[in-house]
Amino acid sequence: MMITKFPIEESSATREFGMACQRLIPWRGDTPEPPVGAMACFLPAGSASDPDCHAQDEVMIVLSGGGTIELDGEKAEFTANEVLVLPRGKEHVVHASRNVPCTWVSVYWPLHEHQASGTAEVDA
Repeated sequence: MMITKFPIEESSATREFGMACQRLIPWRGDTPEPPVGAMACFLPAGSASDPDCHAQDEVMIVLSGGGTIELDGEKAEFTANEVLVLPRGKEHVVHASRNVPCTWVSVYWPLHEHQASGTAEVDA
């Protein structure tokens, strides 16, 4: 079968960046490696993600809930069904609304972030 299908669900997530994250792209068995990565993020009501800054551009597609994002000192409110564009090299923190959890899918590129020290690579 050529179609790969799997659910987006918090039970498949692991703890990263101060919240639950489910890696979507690349997926197990994904070869060759794609040029982008994606993950579903699950942030409980009233909580905030850890501060994050990386050398990858990122697009957040908000699926449910809402909140506020801080990006390099700028703040903006957002709700479900909105897209947020985060340029590389800018620290950001996501705050979920006080009463409702927030879920989004982040797509980022390139897939791996090169470390300044040399050859090591990390994912967003």
